[in-house]
Amino acid sequence: MQFVTFECVSRTHVGLRRKVNEDALAVRTDRGLWAVADGMGGHDAGDVASAKVADALLRLPTSYLLDDLVNNAVAAMQSVNRELVELAGSTGSSRAIGSTVVGLAIANGEYRCFWAGDSRAYRIRDGIIAQLSRDHSLVQDLVDAGMLDSKEAEHHPNANIITRAVGANGELTIDTASGDAHRGDLFLLASDGLTRLVRDEELAAVIASRPLEAAADTLVDMVLARGAPDNVTLIITRLT
Repeated sequence: MQFVTFECVSRTHVGLRRKVNEDALAVRTDRGLWAVADGMGGHDAGDVASAKVADALLRLPTSYLLDDLVNNAVAAMQSVNRELVELAGSTGSSRAIGSTVVGLAIANGEYRCFWAGDSRAYRIRDGIIAQLSRDHSLVQDLVDAGMLDSKEAEHHPNANIITRAVGANGELTIDTASGDAHRGDLFLLASDGLTRLVRDEELAAVIASRPLEAAADTLVDMVLARGAPDNVTLIITRLT
């Protein structure tokens, strides 16, 4: 197997309508680990929740074995889940303090994504984009049940309702997906502040055709030009 290294860029922006950036990111390119967290909009202390998620992932013990790295990440998310549930309970409020998370780990020619919520992971290979994660959201459940067309889901009035997040419930299940990772592959992690405004084919066209720094700036500019109603955070990683 050929030895690969990583090129990575990240961006986060509060957007044009929010006063607080409730997104957070974790970048550990040295160990092949990246993640985006999106504090639950409209909930108390979403910025606190996303920061706890990112910090927990940044503090993971060093491991270059994919299984160990992802198992440790999942365990960290479950620990943060318990902490956030306890924190919400201590406030006396019935509202959750929560955050989505989507993470990516790469080692030995394989990637593994882990996620809870509707922040997304994509791979772009030879200009073709594939979504690696599956949204934990009400509209995705309706699409899967055949009750809603995928195009209708984009503009559904309940598009912001997520069905799973760190801190949302006493028990947290993290989904994972794995596959091969080749030199030249591009991976995108993003909060829904990006993916709701920029279509998949637009993401692929921008990321595959520009240097990473320019691609990241272009995507943020596109979101701002379209009104940026939410925070936007993204991480682009290329195997080199």
